[in-house]
Amino acid sequence: MELKGKNVFITGSSRGIGLAIAHKFASLGANVVLNSRTVISEDLLIDFSQYGVKILAICGDVSDNADAKRMIEEAISELGSVDILVNNAGITKDTLMLKMTESDFEEVLKVNLTGAFNMTQSVLKPMIKARQGVIINMSSVVGLMGNIGQANYAASKAGLIGFTKSVAREVANRNIRVNAIAPGMIESDMTAVLSDKVKEAMLAQIPMKQFGQAEQVADVTVFLASQDYLTGQVIAIDGGLTMQ
Repeated sequence: MELKGKNVFITGSSRGIGLAIAHKFASLGANVVLNSRTVISEDLLIDFSQYGVKILAICGDVSDNADAKRMIEEAISELGSVDILVNNAGITKDTLMLKMTESDFEEVLKVNLTGAFNMTQSVLKPMIKARQGVIINMSSVVGLMGNIGQANYAASKAGLIGFTKSVAREVANRNIRVNAIAPGMIESDMTAVLSDKVKEAMLAQIPMKQFGQAEQVADVTVFLASQDYLTGQVIAIDGGLTMQ
């Protein structure tokens, strides 16, 4: 798929990996829909003016089915289509299993997994009508290998992998491709505040002995959007953490 002129909707794109993905697509000439649950700053929109593409800010809650439909409809009304959907929005509520509440578990699944369902279902009908489209779901290495204190998060990200493969099979004959990315330990606001001891312990698990960058995840995202014969796959970008 040629990315220039395509319309990309990236959930959870006001910061972190989602924002890096938005910048990457915009730098390649794609029009971008920035999304946050609440507010997207004017400064952020000004920052995207350098690319000379259309930038929309659409706020809403992906975990609410009606809100998801409203956001996709608004994007299509403004841009004419949504050619690429990146389901990146996610939350964590980490705690050990014995301390985890039902609310801790359900809230993470509702945003991370049901949110992807809501957005995907909302965009599929117009994609099927157009007989083209790309959906990319942001999973995690935690969905592949689990992690202490993240039973809820791991369940949501593992669920995204099964969701990705199932939807990919359903819509492949309509020229719609669905893939997932499983980032490993990516430098972020979260890793910046960790102690040196914790960072060393994390790095010891990674064969490449380094954290990844949000921009590297963005590179994989545009690769999956561009490759016309790639669907139903999960790409782990993790420095070798999950290699078998």
